[in-house]
Amino acid sequence: MNTMDVKAARTAAVAAAVGRVREIESRMGVTREALEAIKAELLQLAAQEHLFPSSEFPPPPNGEKGSNRYLLREEDNNRFALYLNALNPGNSTKPHDHTTWAVVVAVDGQELNKVYDRMDDGTDPARCEMRVREEIMVEPGRGIALMPEDIHSIHTTGERPTRHLHMYGLALEKLDGRRAFDDKTGEVSFYNKSFMKPTAGTDR
Repeated sequence: MNTMDVKAARTAAVAAAVGRVREIESRMGVTREALEAIKAELLQLAAQEHLFPSSEFPPPPNGEKGSNRYLLREEDNNRFALYLNALNPGNSTKPHDHTTWAVVVAVDGQELNKVYDRMDDGTDPARCEMRVREEIMVEPGRGIALMPEDIHSIHTTGERPTRHLHMYGLALEKLDGRRAFDDKTGEVSFYNKSFMKPTAGTDR
């Protein structure tokens, strides 16, 4: 396939997958069972690695930290937003929530996700107490599904950049009230929306 053929095939495959995801949410609501069904759809999409070549979706240059986020599709009212995130090894985030459902699957590379339980009652908006409940390695054939209130952190491992599909019930750029949690100091802060802007040159 040449570049134009790949882009056309990717656009069609993404549109079909997002359509099925939209139908799952409409039929089942936002439940863990529904998110598992959505994850299965996205795993099938991510398995078509040739649609997401690193030449079109590179990570930051020279091994730099941070991510390149490419918007693949976003539905009306900013719903059902699908991104490809490309990161180099050695990146990590603070534990954070999304305030919308999220599903992450891998095209290539490994990303360790730590999922946390809050041990406090949440009455103090500036403080938290938490512990790791489980660790999930997102890699080809394996993903993670998160409810709006779930808290996780991301750690890119291995020796190769990651290309992972991230899908959200509402576009990241529209999310207000997302919080970051410091599992060492207990501090709770709000996410800076400036780093949620997608990289230019997306399929949108």
